[in-house]
Amino acid sequence: MPLYEHVFLARQDASPQQVEELTAQMTGIVEGLGGKVTKTENWGVRSLTYRMNKNRKAHFVLLNIDAPSAAIAEIERQERISEDVIRYLSVRVEELEEGPSAMMRKADRDRERDDRGGGFRGEREGGFRGDREGGFRGDRGPRRPREEAETTADAE
Repeated sequence: MPLYEHVFLARQDASPQQVEELTAQMTGIVEGLGGKVTKTENWGVRSLTYRMNKNRKAHFVLLNIDAPSAAIAEIERQERISEDVIRYLSVRVEELEEGPSAMMRKADRDRERDDRGGGFRGEREGGFRGDREGGFRGDRGPRRPREEAETTADAE
């Protein structure tokens, strides 16, 4: 049977239970039509790049599906009808990815970085640049007056 990766976006104001019910409904459709869902990943609520149907965020869900194309057509039909689904995308693939998807690996990487104490750039060891001797000019020393700098350049 063909293999598919299917991602759908549910409205932000849908509760996590409603998203789980929607996922279970899609899984039921696939299994009813002779296929199976090999992996389900809930990526959580994420910001959208641009507003869709007055939504700025959405629940993202990935389904790896091993089913006939009729099952995918039925899932997409049900998602068009549902008011909770903002967008969906089904892609036929040669093989399904084992282990966590790229989105889940990125979330793990971000979590590890936060645990290590990485923050914004000003939190470096040694403090801010303004804490160095010589003010904000760093190790270049104090600023010379403009006339002195011009006469020094002319003399050379």
